[in-house]
Amino acid sequence: MPLFVMIARDRPGTGDKRTAMRPVHMDHLAAMGDKLVFAGALMGEDGNPEGSLLVLEADNLEAAKAVLLADPFVSEGIFGSVEVKPWRIAFNHSGREF
Repeated sequence: MPLFVMIARDRPGTGDKRTAMRPVHMDHLAAMGDKLVFAGALMGEDGNPEGSLLVLEADNLEAAKAVLLADPFVSEGIFGSVEVKPWRIAFNHSGREF
């Protein structure tokens, strides 16, 4: 199944809101089940989150966008920019087949 990546950058000044919304965001990620390959925060030099990176298996770009853009960090305005693109693995040392 094809892979898609979401690269999102936080809107400046949303750190407290990000922290408050994190449990809802994590519930959204958990609801993706095995389709979510991995996800995590992009960290700034100060050690604080400044965005997120998620990789999802989906049938096509439209299906990936529907799931990824339903993230509460999007609807709550935490992410100032979001990009969803097809993604291809060059190296896979995880042992998982895609």
